[in-house]
Amino acid sequence: MPGYHPQDIEKKWQDFWKDNQTFQADNASAKPKYYALDMFPYPSGAGLHVGHPLGYIASDIVARYKRLRGFNVLHPMGFDSFGLPAEQYAIQTGQHPALTTEQNISTYIRQLSALGFSYDWSREIRTSDPAYYKWTQWIFLKLFNSWYNLETDRAEPLKTLLDKFASNGSANIRAAGDEAERHEFTAGQWQSFTEKQRLQAVHPYRLAYQQDTYVNWCPGLGTVLSNDEVKDGLSERGGFPVERRLMPQWNLRITAYADRLLRGLDQLDWPDAVKEMQRNWIGKSIGASVRFPVYLRTSDGDMKPQPEEIEVFTTRVDTIFGATFLVLAPELDLTLAMGERAAAQADYSPEASQTLSDLQAYVKTATNRSERERQTDVKTVSGAPTGFYVQNPFTLEFVSVWTADYVLAGYGTGAVMGVPSGDQRDWLFATHFNLPIRQILDGQQHLDQQADPTKEGRYINSGFITGLTYDEATEQLRLRLRANRVGEPKITYRIRDAIFGRQRYWGEPIPIYYKDGVAYGVAEADLPLVLPEIDEYKPTETGEPPLARAQDWLYKGQYPYELSTMPGWAGSSWYYLRYMDPHNADRFVGEEAEAYWQNVDLYLGGAEHATGHLLYSRFWHLFLKDLGLVTAPEPFQKLINQGMILGVSAFIVRDIGAAASNYHFPNGDVGPKKIHFGNRLVTAFHSADSTLGKVFWKEDMSDRAKYYSKRHVPVEYVDNNVLPPEGQIQFQKWLGEECIFMCSSGYWHGGRFYDFDMNECLESEPFKIHHEVEKMSKSKYNVVNPDTLIERYGADALRMYEMFLGPLEQFKPWNTNGMSGVAGFLKKLWRLYHPQDGAFAVTDEPAAPAELKALHKAIRKVEEDIERFSFNTTVSALMITVNELTALDCHKRAILEPLVVLLSPYAPHLAEELWSELGHAAGSISTAPYPEFREEYLVEDVVNYPVAINGKVREQLQFPATATAAEIEAAVRATDILERFAEGKPAKKVIVVPGRMVNIVV
Repeated sequence: MPGYHPQDIEKKWQDFWKDNQTFQADNASAKPKYYALDMFPYPSGAGLHVGHPLGYIASDIVARYKRLRGFNVLHPMGFDSFGLPAEQYAIQTGQHPALTTEQNISTYIRQLSALGFSYDWSREIRTSDPAYYKWTQWIFLKLFNSWYNLETDRAEPLKTLLDKFASNGSANIRAAGDEAERHEFTAGQWQSFTEKQRLQAVHPYRLAYQQDTYVNWCPGLGTVLSNDEVKDGLSERGGFPVERRLMPQWNLRITAYADRLLRGLDQLDWPDAVKEMQRNWIGKSIGASVRFPVYLRTSDGDMKPQPEEIEVFTTRVDTIFGATFLVLAPELDLTLAMGERAAAQADYSPEASQTLSDLQAYVKTATNRSERERQTDVKTVSGAPTGFYVQNPFTLEFVSVWTADYVLAGYGTGAVMGVPSGDQRDWLFATHFNLPIRQILDGQQHLDQQADPTKEGRYINSGFITGLTYDEATEQLRLRLRANRVGEPKITYRIRDAIFGRQRYWGEPIPIYYKDGVAYGVAEADLPLVLPEIDEYKPTETGEPPLARAQDWLYKGQYPYELSTMPGWAGSSWYYLRYMDPHNADRFVGEEAEAYWQNVDLYLGGAEHATGHLLYSRFWHLFLKDLGLVTAPEPFQKLINQGMILGVSAFIVRDIGAAASNYHFPNGDVGPKKIHFGNRLVTAFHSADSTLGKVFWKEDMSDRAKYYSKRHVPVEYVDNNVLPPEGQIQFQKWLGEECIFMCSSGYWHGGRFYDFDMNECLESEPFKIHHEVEKMSKSKYNVVNPDTLIERYGADALRMYEMFLGPLEQFKPWNTNGMSGVAGFLKKLWRLYHPQDGAFAVTDEPAAPAELKALHKAIRKVEEDIERFSFNTTVSALMITVNELTALDCHKRAILEPLVVLLSPYAPHLAEELWSELGHAAGSISTAPYPEFREEYLVEDVVNYPVAINGKVREQLQFPATATAAEIEAAVRATDILERFAEGKPAKKVIVVPGRMVNIVV
């Protein structure tokens, strides 16, 4: 059959690329390298919808374009195949997660291949493959056996730390981490330590360490969840309640890299918004640490000093004279411990007992809220007094200590001094609990209405800094802090160490075993530590992780393994390196391969990974660089966040209330036994003297809205804005209920239209649906399957349409109707090579100037647009070019051969077919040279000049492009234009703007 039929050619070329490994990259090429990478997908059971390939298409266009420009391109694909969804399905069905994961991956590979992506499939990786996660475990062991030396500002093997212990003990060692957890010992004591004692002394220095940590525990899922997996106190998957619980957890000391992660952002070509999110997440704060001694009030009313001090970090030490209370994070051990002691000190008087009871209740409630909730809920003011006090080291006054959930244990020290005159949260807290608000700067205003954080003016009510400016006061306070030994200048970070353990099955086993209660790393020679087979995939009846179900799962047959598995982000933190050398059995990536590829030149993915995957990958990369295992300073040099393709959801109005029983139709379609839907809201009444009802349409929804709800309709049943009869029947079957679809002149039932007198009508009113733009999601029934579109329009049309929708970074609504326009463009292009959809008929005639001009405009435009990642404008430019060449009836090889090369990154199947028909070797268009742009073909021979008289255009004249201003002026004066438009008045002046226009002043 003549004409362009993508179904006839696309599978052919996909098979050719696969069989010939057309896109296989070379690790030792003399060409310059280019590494284009997509954030690899988690293979869900739903497969791809049309929103998923957006970034993949863009990266594939760049990869294909770079090959045309002479680059050796690495463009791989793999699968982030560990994860909670597969495990939940396994719990429900008993099927091993590996089976469903394998099925899902097969679906993804089929769909990705059908879109014609130029992936090097020989490098495919899967994070759940033991051959891959062997090296994830290996990197963990490197972290476990390393520490961060603040003197050298890098990670080092533990051996360098052990050498220091042997020489000088623990003295003068500057290491990242919590100094309070570490023990002091001499070199002699170190020599006398047992193996267990040495390991216990080393553990607080490790970059991978175990510690009791507050986590988001989800009993319903039986696992710890990250903050991103919790929403409004419920698990994002399943909607189960989540509580804060103190549990032993493995952590990675990302905090050691906080400043380097911050500095490195300046060197990255990333979106400003993503870099700012990481800066905020890292949260560097420069300030001071102040120690407040703790006091208890005795039953006699005296203040009794305690051995504890509460350390507070503040960025505004200048406000310390305005501190009228102190607030502790609810999850701090000190909060309840001191509260209990305070009640005992007061002999558990009724007031003290009530204070303790209120404190215990508040701590229980607050610690069960996620940190995200506590940070975002700025409207609710809550808290409880602890019953004890601290002394302000400068004013020497005693201030009460409270607990409130707006203070987090992980930020600073978990304690803040309340300065209500300068901090709005503190002001709200003080106002709510009637605590003092003290003005400390003469520039502060309206403190009865809100806090004023100004630094302007001079200090008042502030002891020895009264009368000083902000800079003067800050310097004086820093000097006094050290002199009085109550504090010192300090830098803190908001970022906290990354929780690394998950109490679930489908993840990488953590390669740790326990001997005498102490953690040991599995020997590297014994990797991978493979997931054992278990009978069920849920926690044990006693609450242990699923791995506790494994029978005789012991290291060397005698030592128990760690029962937690790694989080989902473990395997994705280094996968870009494995693509460089995926089959290396001896190293996580070969040295030569890593030195050649170095890092990712273009990385495409969602901005939602800014403070998760992207940050963790940078952390792991910096660590590997510290150990000399990688050469590049960062993993991803350029990042693009593609926008989201939004679904267009279809809705109809459904009667959900008593009004349904008031619907009466003569043919017996009465009452609530059928579900009623309408184009608009409907009210009805039942006449006292008639069994027939009357139907009234009501535009105002305000007083009847409670009887109606919107109902999603699967978009595949909808045709434009109408639910046609066949769609109504499909929807009714899908719903499992008999339905009536009411219009203004009648109603649809069983695929037939009736008026309200029960007459079946040949003239029917269409049943219209409503549209809303929403996120494309299965739950909203607005998912568009690419398989259907490829079958109907072809993969090339889908690729080009997704790019044509708008700028890559923006959110765009999907409209399947627009596919026909792009499909029509490809047919028009086909006809340049096959006139009238007939045989191939490209000629060797020389190209005309107009044809060369159209081509070279396109060459320059496509190059410029791809280089700046403006893919939608390239599609427009190609459409314009094809229209121009069609108008010129161009069928010449000199034009059409370079044109198909320009097209090939966007519509590779059609381009391959045409390139082959042009006489080239099959598949060779992938490495054809990009057409050379020649400026001379865009130079005009003649230029149109608008001629204006006193600024008003009266005529259009043509002049040679080489004409001078004097020549143009002389020619204009020689015309009769003044006689015709200026009543013969002479020209006072003729202004010639070369190449633009002529203006005659009369």
